[in-house]
Amino acid sequence: MTATVPASDLERRLRAIPAPRPMLSRDDLHRLTERQREILRELGTIFRDGFADLTMSELAARLGCSLRTLYGLAPSRDELVLTVVDLHLWRVGREAMAAIKPDMAPLDAVRAYLSAATVAVSSTTEAYARDLEGMPAAQRRNGDHGDYVVAVIRTLLDLAVERGDIADVDTAAVARVIANLGRDFVRADVLPTLRSSPKVAADAVVDIVLRGLPKP
Repeated sequence: MTATVPASDLERRLRAIPAPRPMLSRDDLHRLTERQREILRELGTIFRDGFADLTMSELAARLGCSLRTLYGLAPSRDELVLTVVDLHLWRVGREAMAAIKPDMAPLDAVRAYLSAATVAVSSTTEAYARDLEGMPAAQRRNGDHGDYVVAVIRTLLDLAVERGDIADVDTAAVARVIANLGRDFVRADVLPTLRSSPKVAADAVVDIVLRGLPKP
């Protein structure tokens, strides 16, 4: 049986990775009312069907709230989209980190982390993907979170190399490939070509890559 990484070492390395700065600070989140939290959750559902043609007035009507309430959350429709995207990615990111247990071997941690992280793309529709691609700010926000995922995976792969679990591969290259599968598979021109969902497809490719890494 493969030895496990000392918990203190694994946790220390993961904590040292700088996380993307959230759009809403901890204080901002604390100040949200329950109604505002509900609205942000409902917006996530509405945006799945596409949002490029929606105005703040139309959103307010669909949500059954006032324009003042919406503008209290963000100054524009696009800022609302970014806020919803960021909250979703942060929630999934926290759950992905929680999937890594202190006594896990590095490759097991990679599998657990990415399986939880690809939940971020599990409900992506073509309309949502298309509209996000038309928002440079959203692409940058996705990129910030994606870079963090790459850093986490590279850290775990580096540990696997140090322990002798896998060959001395280019961990930066491998991490970038498998960490970005979900983002690539939800591109508007790629999603309709998949035989399965973006999450299922990404998880399958990750498994293929990781099974090829251990030393014979």
